[in-house]
Amino acid sequence: MADIAILGSGGWGMALAVSAHLSGNNVTLWSPFDEEVKMLTEKRCNEKLLSGIVLPDGIKITSDISCVSGSALTILATPSTVIRSVAAQLALQKDFGIVVNVSKGLEKGSLLRLSQVIGEEIPGAKIAVLSGPSHAEEVARNIPTSLVAASKSLVTAQIVQNIMSGDNLRVYTSDDLVGVELGGALKNVIAIAAGFCDGLGLGDNTKAALITRGLAEMSRLGVCMGAKEYTFAGLTGIGDLVVTCTSRHSRNNRFGHKVGTGVPIEQALKEVGTVEGYYAADMAHSLAKKYNIEMPIIDECYAVLYEGKDVRNVTNDLMRRPNRSEH
Repeated sequence: MADIAILGSGGWGMALAVSAHLSGNNVTLWSPFDEEVKMLTEKRCNEKLLSGIVLPDGIKITSDISCVSGSALTILATPSTVIRSVAAQLALQKDFGIVVNVSKGLEKGSLLRLSQVIGEEIPGAKIAVLSGPSHAEEVARNIPTSLVAASKSLVTAQIVQNIMSGDNLRVYTSDDLVGVELGGALKNVIAIAAGFCDGLGLGDNTKAALITRGLAEMSRLGVCMGAKEYTFAGLTGIGDLVVTCTSRHSRNNRFGHKVGTGVPIEQALKEVGTVEGYYAADMAHSLAKKYNIEMPIIDECYAVLYEGKDVRNVTNDLMRRPNRSEH
């Protein structure tokens, strides 16, 4: 049994709170919004974000960030866009244990991985990432799921593994922090492209090719940035990519589907909610240019989302590229 503070009461934060509670841990769920805390305390659920899931009475809910004091793990489950500001608040607290990021993305402007952002705000902190194919809707329902705890220190990763593992949550370890984080960020962009396929009415052949070639792009960039190539063949690479590209739970896929059917981008964002891949597409495009890496699928997503390209032209432009070897 361990004390766990989860910063962020969205769907993923709530799902991890339920999972950690069921594994016998003492869990506190934090939200900066007093109205949200009141609603969750009274109703013990948020039907909009996690339909049908009731938070057990044993999970504490608060807007006081000092709740992290004495925690073995402090889990950051906020949108990637506010990771820096939340980490800055956390830095003012004491005895918050290992900082575990579960958000997937990159920081706009700096192009830093989120663990790097946390490290800048909390120098000397023990930092880990928990990632993998894991829809909140299924984790909260105790459906068997496998994740990876990654850290520069395997000892740190093993501590996260031991605390978060449960009967239906199997956690592996990795010291490839770069690969695990990039897999989690980049797959969201490929999932938007997979949504384009669905919205355009294309077939299984097309989506299979897109997922496979998308993985090749992720791996190329990752290795160039210091990741291990085999990480992309694991849970946080192909595993997370497949589930995000094919599942009805995926907001990135749903967003891409809407755009593929002709829904304007701003309207699609409003209808779906937080779409991490929308922001990641911009940053992945910048990283590809920075490292001079060929990433045609990423480039096409960027062109549709930020340059006004007609999504109906993407398939032809990808298929008519010059012939080359697969590897």
